[in-house]
Amino acid sequence: MQYRTLGRTGVQVSSLVLGAMNFGKIGRTTQDEATAIVDAALEAGINLIDTADMYGDGESEELVGKAIAGRRDDIVLATKASMPMGEEPNHQGSSRRWLVTELDNSLRRLGVDHVDLYQIHRWDPTTGDEETLSALTDLQRAGKIRYFGSSTFPAYRIVQAQWAARDHHLSRYVTEQPSYSILQRGIESHVLPVTEQYGLGVLVWSPLASGWLSGAIREGREIATNRSAFMPRRFDTSIPSNRARLDAVERLAKVAEAAGLTMIQLALGFVTAHPAVTSAIIGPRTLDHLRSHLAAADTVLSADVLDAIDAIVAPGVDLAPDEKHDTPPALLDPSLRRRR
Repeated sequence: MQYRTLGRTGVQVSSLVLGAMNFGKIGRTTQDEATAIVDAALEAGINLIDTADMYGDGESEELVGKAIAGRRDDIVLATKASMPMGEEPNHQGSSRRWLVTELDNSLRRLGVDHVDLYQIHRWDPTTGDEETLSALTDLQRAGKIRYFGSSTFPAYRIVQAQWAARDHHLSRYVTEQPSYSILQRGIESHVLPVTEQYGLGVLVWSPLASGWLSGAIREGREIATNRSAFMPRRFDTSIPSNRARLDAVERLAKVAEAAGLTMIQLALGFVTAHPAVTSAIIGPRTLDHLRSHLAAADTVLSADVLDAIDAIVAPGVDLAPDEKHDTPPALLDPSLRRRR
């Protein structure tokens, strides 16, 4: 396992991160299964576990908390907030009112007195940066969080938050957690240059592109992954963007085979090769899934392999642009780009 410094924090983290989104009802993973996955991940050298309050409506945090009991000090523990937790309109977002309350809820579910990294799960356009950063700074000073970061923020919002922290003499985001894979490379043109400029650690999610790069999806095979069962449109190959992904996967499979690599090794080796990326988040549902990911822990892709990937999916290109999660609101809502 490789270790890298998380931004400018001085904290050493593994190049693979155990993501716990599938713990609980989302991945139908029981407590015993979650504990076995955590045990195997820690034994393999993973030292960062990432979860969120909304994963299974808090169930993931509860399973993680029980799995790490008695060994908290050896783990860099990260969670997230801001996504809706129920129907109450104020049980979401990044206001001081909600973050102070929800952090206590997360700490209770995790069974700990602090988290190492507290992340704003999505940018909240209804809340000003000063409001959010001042609340996070106070929680940091209270010892409930060590650091805080953002997740899936547009590049310009990352910059705005850095400036707001400076202008108001507040602590700043030290990490960003964007979506990144061979098939979705858009952040190379905007987010990653910004994170490098400000020295942020980068923990990328969905490096296997929701399973497209797992090796299970190939031409002529029925797509029957866990994700395809509840997100069928994302895997409908009659849709042009999905057809483009499948065509790319077929070409990438030949690159992987020629290099003696699995598709998972190719996918994880690609994202962790970028100098702006600290670690890749993996989200196994089973021990077998975890083992297939761990096989990529020390994968280093040659320049020839990286060049071959660039020839299939060009740098900075998203093959499924409609699935971007950091698109500025004005690109999605016509009323926001039309003068009234």
